[in-house]
Amino acid sequence: MATKRFAPKIFMPADLELHKSSKSCWVTLNRKVYDVTSFIGDHPGGEELITKYAGQDMAAIMADPAEHVHSQSAYEILQDLQIGLIGNEESTCRDDTVIDEHFVPEITEEEKDFERNRFLDLKQPLVMQVWRANFSKNFYLQQVHQPRYLAEPARLFGPRWMDLLTRTNWYVVPIVWLPITLYLFHLSLTQQATINPITQQLDWYSQTAFFKTMMCFFFGNFFWTVLEYSMHRFLFHVDDHLPDAGWALTLHFLLHGVHHYLPCDRLRLVMPPTLFAALSYPFTVLAHKLFPNWMANGIIAGSFAFYILYDCMHYALHHTQLPQYMREMKIYHMAHHFKNYELGYGVTSKFWDIIFGTQLRV
Repeated sequence: MATKRFAPKIFMPADLELHKSSKSCWVTLNRKVYDVTSFIGDHPGGEELITKYAGQDMAAIMADPAEHVHSQSAYEILQDLQIGLIGNEESTCRDDTVIDEHFVPEITEEEKDFERNRFLDLKQPLVMQVWRANFSKNFYLQQVHQPRYLAEPARLFGPRWMDLLTRTNWYVVPIVWLPITLYLFHLSLTQQATINPITQQLDWYSQTAFFKTMMCFFFGNFFWTVLEYSMHRFLFHVDDHLPDAGWALTLHFLLHGVHHYLPCDRLRLVMPPTLFAALSYPFTVLAHKLFPNWMANGIIAGSFAFYILYDCMHYALHHTQLPQYMREMKIYHMAHHFKNYELGYGVTSKFWDIIFGTQLRV
């Protein structure tokens, strides 16, 4: 019987948990994955003997004299039913990893990494490799949260102009967003202009208007901390709810997965302005629907100010010498990457992690 030639898809053991019935029955043999659903009815030993071991490795049972030792033809039949492989299950994220303020990961050897994991070839553009996705969602999530470290930024896209759009120096954030923040603050003040009863002139910058705008600004600061935590936890780490499809994995990779895969890539530690504009747009529209324009602009200005602080601090946590508080947050954030990515969502503070029980102990 001729062996079927194909590029095997890579799975994790968790993928087999969804295929443990007679309607969809997968088994493994020597880390190869087989879909034996179509063979169940033809199995000489009966259907129950196969479904009993659904989702499990068949090596022991197929060689067990108490059942019966399978012939060479049985193994040849399996070859035609192979659909993939079980991927590398080793994890580089460990609770006992020692992380301090001087922590620097080891440089990844690209060829050895690809040979060992069969995930992404770090020497080639990464996005199209994810798009073609010859691996399951479970394997993708397991691998993308195993941090790699390269001396130079990786290439995400083949065309140079596209790749440059994904690279952002930290100082671009204040250059682009600080003038916008100041303008919105100014707009909040001028939109409160009133007629001075004495001079009968417009009073553009009254103390009352400044106080009210500052209250909105501080509320915007607070609101950003809620967004920082909730978006990091429920949007960037939406892992469990991702569809098992190349487009979904690619979107996840571009949004946040690449940062966990290459957490020390200095040109991908802050958001490109276009991405932040897209993410912030629904919230700015909502603010103007809920509040008067002057109030919405004050709140947005406060949120943008803390966003600038957040992104610059995020870069600093990965790449600079820091004062004491920021050294502690660096250790905390590195632990999120290198110990447990399902805890420690706060970047500028641990406040909401403490409130919602997701604090990471380091």
